[in-house]
Order: sequence, then C-alpha cells, then structure tokens
Amino acid sequence: MNHQRIEELIRELLTELGEDPTREGLMETPRRVAASFEFLASGYRTDIDKLINNAIFTQAEETNNMIIARDIELYSLCEHHMLPFYGRCHIGYIPDGKVLGLSKLARVVDMFARRLQIQERLTDQIAHAIMNTVNPEGVGVIIEARHLCMMMRGAQKQNSMMVTSSVLGSFRKSSITRSEFLSLLQREKPV
Repeated sequence: MNHQRIEELIRELLTELGEDPTREGLMETPRRVAASFEFLASGYRTDIDKLINNAIFTQAEETNNMIIARDIELYSLCEHHMLPFYGRCHIGYIPDGKVLGLSKLARVVDMFARRLQIQERLTDQIAHAIMNTVNPEGVGVIIEARHLCMMMRGAQKQNSMMVTSSVLGSFRKSSITRSEFLSLLQREKPV
C-alpha cells in the first residue's frame, strides 16, 4: 500500500469537502487515515496458510460432534459506501478427522472482514475457507451485523440489523444438523 499516495488523496478529499487540510486539527489526518486503511484493509495482504500456521489437529477420537464458536466480533467496511459495519459471527462445523485451532476461527473472520465487503460475500468466504482448510462434514456460518450506511445515511434506520447465513455440506443437506446449529446459537449466553 502506498501511504504517501493515500495521504495525498485524503488531502485532496478534505479540500473537496470544503476543509483546510493545513489547519491544526487536520494536519495529521491524512497520515492517520492511511495507517487506518492499512489496518482495515489488511485482509487483502493476509495469506490463509500463514494465518492457519499448521494449527490443524487430528481428532483424538472418532466422533462427529459439532464445534461452535459464537459471538466472534467483526468489523468491516461496506464496499458500497466505505462505511463500517459491525456485528457478530457464529461458526459451526462437524469435523471429519481434523479440527482447527479455536483462535484460527476468529482470525479467519478477521482476514475476510478486513477488506471492502458485502456481508453476504463475507459469510460465504468464511464458510468456504473453513471447508477448504479442514474438509469437515459440514459448516454453518451466521453473521448478524449493523451497517452504518443504513443507520447514518440513506434509510437512517438505527435499529436495523442484517442477518446472513452460509451452510455447506451436512449443514445444507440435513435439516436436523442445521436445526441443531441454530438451536445451540439460541442458548443463553454464559455470564
């Protein structure tokens, strides 16, 4: 990422908005925005193999129990308005001999969330990444998010929330598996 070029563009944007990019409160803004975008778009430069870093483990026993990580916080930028959306991601999968280190689920969410996104694609990307990484019997991913482009502008609906899901393998084929996943997400949160 070319920080200098982004800083130039932000200075131009500030001018076009009617601001003076040389005034005290804005002098460092172009640098800060460039650094911010480097972090917020770091998913483009993240390699999933390096992210996983061999944290794939053989199951100790022959079981097909569902593994669920819920309420994984996520923050992303809407590709249509470049405004944030934020929420929670819930991931479930049924291993077929291999399990993924728990923290890697959250890191996979971050990798795809730190790109310009639409929630629908983000949900699919997470599900497919898990499917391709550990080849489980099935995967389910649900994202619940609030979009500032819906809240701050346009429709201005402050309490709106978008829910998306992606189900693969046994989660798609079996209504019983899908129902188990959904019911486990409805359980009371621990204190």
